[in-house]
Amino acid sequence: MARNTLSRSLHDVGLSAWFGGTLANAVALNPAAAEAGGSRAAGAVANTGWNRWTPVNAAGIALHVAGSVGQLAGNQGRVANQQGVASMVLAKTALTAAALGATAYSRVLGKRVDRETAVPAESGTRPAAATPPDVAKAQRQLTALQWAVPALTGALVVVSSFAGEQQRASEVQKGLLGRLTHS
Repeated sequence: MARNTLSRSLHDVGLSAWFGGTLANAVALNPAAAEAGGSRAAGAVANTGWNRWTPVNAAGIALHVAGSVGQLAGNQGRVANQQGVASMVLAKTALTAAALGATAYSRVLGKRVDRETAVPAESGTRPAAATPPDVAKAQRQLTALQWAVPALTGALVVVSSFAGEQQRASEVQKGLLGRLTHS
C-alpha cells in the first residue's frame, strides 16, 4: 500500500478542528456569553465568537473533505476488494453529509441570530424576553444543533479510527479472504 500522509493529515487536522471547535463553542462560548453583563452583551459576545470561528471552521471542513477525497482515491483498491471497507466508506460518507448539513443549517440559523450584532440573549443559544421571535426560534434550534455537530463529527472520528484499523495487514488479509470466499 502506498502512503497517504498528506491526505490523511488533511483529513485528520480538518476533522479535529471541526469537532473540537464546535464542541468548545457549545461547552464554553455559548454558556460564557451569559456572563457578559446583560442580555445585549451576551448576544454580542456569542455572535462575535461564532463569527470569528466560522472561517476557521470552514477551512477545517475544507481540509477534511479534501483529505477524505484523497483517502478514498488512495484506497480505491481496498474499497473494491476488501470486505467491509465499502460499507465503512458508505457509513462515513453518510455521517459526513449529515455533519455538513447540520453545520450549514447551524450557520443559516446563526446568521438569523446575528442580524443585529447585539441581539438580546440570555446566552449564546438561550433567548431573552426581549429577543425578537424569529431570532428566539433560531436560538432554540441552535440549542440542539450545537450538540448535533460535535456528535456527528465525533462519530466520524470513531469511524475513521475503525477505518485505520481496517488497514492493519491482518485485517486486509482477512477482508480479502472474506471477499473471495463470499464471491
